Amino acid sequence: MPEAPNAVQELASDPTSRKKFLRMAGGTGVAASFAAFVAACGDDKSSSSSMSKTTPTSTPMASTSGTEQFGKGDLGIANYALTLEYLEAQFYSDAAESGMLKGKILELAKSFGANEQEHVDALVAMVKKAGGKPAPKPKAKFPLDSEKSILKLAATVENLGANAYLGQAGNIQDKEILAAALSIHSVEARHAAVLNLATKAPVSSGAFAKPATAAEVLKSVKPFLVS
Repeated sequence: MPEAPNAVQELASDPTSRKKFLRMAGGTGVAASFAAFVAACGDDKSSSSSMSKTTPTSTPMASTSGTEQFGKGDLGIANYALTLEYLEAQFYSDAAESGMLKGKILELAKSFGANEQEHVDALVAMVKKAGGKPAPKPKAKFPLDSEKSILKLAATVENLGANAYLGQAGNIQDKEILAAALSIHSVEARHAAVLNLATKAPVSSGAFAKPATAAEVLKSVKPFLVS
């Protein structure tokens, strides 16, 4: 039985779907990122024409995503992303209330935190729409000892978030979930760029971003989780 193409491959081979995706994800500005995803994930034109329409819960995964503990298929990936967004939203909320941030830095934390909360709300709605149950909000505690340490951790968190979405792009089967993931990925990447500048870290590590596996991401956030 031929392997079902993922959403990236279907979008690459179907002009109508590709145009719809670009509108959903914010226009042709995502074209470069989309091309990179296609190159990384492959373009299976021969199998896309025979693919039947399926729901996120029933679509087979092209490969193991590492997010199975959060649910099956795309719902597991969406809940994995939701868990990360919960942590990011809490981090910015705690940082803003820590008393360590002032002026423009405080406003930046509040702005980024509002973005992350919108991501939470969007992912919760998406999981429910797909007939799934949203992942529970994890308990977490972050070191918030100074403005400098908070900014450094924020940069680490945002870079990790961007790489996490990139790491799952090729595993996503549903086009709406892929469009949402790419849209959030671009925001995480912009947050990361701003924070890299603020912490004097390299804005870019090269011409192509490095994806992170679920195992790598979960290992990185584990120290902040409270049992």
